[in-house]
This record gives sequence, structure tokens and C-alpha cells, in this order.
Amino acid sequence: MTDPLHDTTLKIGDVELRSRLLVGTGKYASFEETERALELSGTDCVTVAVRRVNLDAAKGPSLLDHIDRSKYHVLPNTAGCFDAASAIRTAELARDVLDTPLVKLEVLGDKQTLLPDPIGTLEAAKELVSQGFHVMVYCSDDPRMCVHLAEAGVKSVMPAGSPIGSGQGVLNPNAIRIIQELVQGVPVIVDAGVGTASDVAAAMELGVEGVLLNTAVASAREPLRMAVAMKLACEAGRHAFLSGRIPKKLYANASSPLEGVIAGAGPS
Repeated sequence: MTDPLHDTTLKIGDVELRSRLLVGTGKYASFEETERALELSGTDCVTVAVRRVNLDAAKGPSLLDHIDRSKYHVLPNTAGCFDAASAIRTAELARDVLDTPLVKLEVLGDKQTLLPDPIGTLEAAKELVSQGFHVMVYCSDDPRMCVHLAEAGVKSVMPAGSPIGSGQGVLNPNAIRIIQELVQGVPVIVDAGVGTASDVAAAMELGVEGVLLNTAVASAREPLRMAVAMKLACEAGRHAFLSGRIPKKLYANASSPLEGVIAGAGPS
């Protein structure tokens, strides 16, 4: 009998992750709250916005002091970059300081929508791949763009479920399904826009390899409780996908079929 709890690890290049929930580190009330939320989420990969953290120990406390690198893979990201050149420079700085080839690439189009700029994103992705980075790229849910990025050699494509921090969940599940059909050889991870646990479960039930989130936990009324909810939702959605849901039907289908019931028999 197949072990009902068996699952593979999530592989990003040479990195293997036990958890399929990747968690950001911004917007928490304190470093201590960040540290506890990461623990409760069950994640083993955390994102760090390189341009927004103190990388110099001489200048005081840093977020990095609260991330145990024996427990977590640090995924530096290029958040706040609005052109390919600045994203590439930020990734190079992160590799030098954090000693990791991993990078979450973000090249944003504007400050209002924070939607990814497709041209700049593809340009930066090609350059970073050529430099040996293991690029996980935040992008739109345009299936053809995701194909171009995968062909460029990124280690994961990460289409947005909805705009960053919007809490709207996955607005276009059909696009995510098409991306999974067209993108071959690298994991598809939903990145951004989820608001609550049901959004994460729904994303995982689409068959994506993982979900990356930050605001949904950090800005919740009770971030620590929400961290637990997101952990359970990610696991539930993954198991539901692997299990295979029943088909939707227009009419009822009795839980206790009538076939084989003796004619005339009724409740005693």
C-alpha cells in the first residue's frame, strides 16, 4: 500500500526543500516575531530583501541575526529594483555577502502596481543565469513569458497569483494551469497575492510546486497564528492535489448507493 503521507522534496537547482511554503521576512513588528513566525510556518526557505536589510554588523542589529542558516536556506531577492541593471547589481551583492547562488529576481514595472516588467525581467534573468546564479524569477501569469524564462535557464518560474500584498488570491487559475502545461523541467511556484489559508490551499490544489508569501502572514491580525494556518493549508492543498479530487457533477451521487439493496427493505 502506498504511504498516504509520502511526497517528494521540492528541488530548486541543487537545493532540496522539505516544505513547499516559502516565506518572506518583511513587515513584521519585530525581528523576534519574524523568527517565531518562520519557525511556526514550517518553512525551510526564507526570502530576504537585500536592499532593505542591514548587511553591516557594525551598524547594529540585523534581520540576518535572527535567521538560523543551519535551519533555513536564505533566498535573497531584488525587491525594490525597477530596471535590469539594478537587479543584477543587487543579486551580485547578495551573492558576495550571503555566499549563495540562489536569488529571487524581481524587476518591477512601477511603484503603484508593483507588477513585474517583462522585458527587464527577461533581460536580467538571462544575465544572471550566464553568471551562474540559480534564479527563481517573479513574473506575471503570462504563459508565454513563463516559457521564455524557463528557456533562459531559470531554476523556477514564479507567476503572481495577484498583485503583491493585495490579498486577492489566485485571480486566474486557468493561466496557472496553462503555465504548468507549457513550462517543462522547472518548478512553478505561485508568488504574491495570497491573503489567507484558503488561497494557499487553492493554489496548491492547482498542482503548483509551492507558494511564496509574506504579507498574508506578517500583516495578519495575529501573524503567528496565521503562520500555522499557512503551513497547514500548504500541506492540505498538496495532499489534495496528489489525492485527485472527485469530478464535479450536476446532480447528486448518493454516498450509500442503492445498488444491491433488497427491494422493499427500509429502516427498522
